Amino acid sequence: MKTYTFEVCTNSVESCIAAEKGGAHRVELCAGIPEGGTTPSYGEIKMAQKHLKKTKLHVIIRPRGGDFLYTPLEIETMIKDIELCQELKVDGVVFGCLNSDGSINTIAMKQLMDAAQGLSVTFHRAFDVCNNPRKALDQIINLGCERILTSGQEVNAELGIPLLKELQKLSIGRIKLLAGCGVNESNIKKIAQETGITEFHFSAREVIPSQMTFRKERVPMGGAINIDEFSRPITTAKRVKDTIARLSE
Repeated sequence: MKTYTFEVCTNSVESCIAAEKGGAHRVELCAGIPEGGTTPSYGEIKMAQKHLKKTKLHVIIRPRGGDFLYTPLEIETMIKDIELCQELKVDGVVFGCLNSDGSINTIAMKQLMDAAQGLSVTFHRAFDVCNNPRKALDQIINLGCERILTSGQEVNAELGIPLLKELQKLSIGRIKLLAGCGVNESNIKKIAQETGITEFHFSAREVIPSQMTFRKERVPMGGAINIDEFSRPITTAKRVKDTIARLSE
């Protein structure tokens, strides 16, 4: 019987609490979900740590959305954020850096790895836009990362099954693969069976309506088009439980 590990991508303390209630082993705490996840605030990290009793807390270190080609100033910012995570004694951090040609920026990664000594490190989905996943796998292993979060270089992990299966064979005994992006109740069992991967990353969110009774919908707070500012997605314990349960059917 395989042992599985479940990581929930959380966008708030509320989502962290729901993830733990639903049975998650680990959460990845992020801000800026529409941008693919950015570094959360000190307060968000501290409060998540306060409320999580047994679920491990990993924090994404990503100063902005967009690509993964970071300036020296951004790398310095990331180091400071990692140092804060060290002070707060979180369980792990999540980051990834690329060069302009799509290769792994091993120089920047070494700087970040030095700052993250003692923490579990996940190389995030920057891996899914690198130019050579097989070479990148070896480089990330040599850097000392504990796992790679990947969708198999596709828009979701189900479509990425062929590469995930290949990478899993190459990674056994060397690094953990964390299958993520679009993992849900309907496909987690298929991904597990076809790839052999035993760690899964999913959000298990539902959209809840705002409790505002007075609404001025023609005055948006952000520049994005078609964003509903009177609803928000949060992780629910039920969806976490339901997703996990599919692997025991």
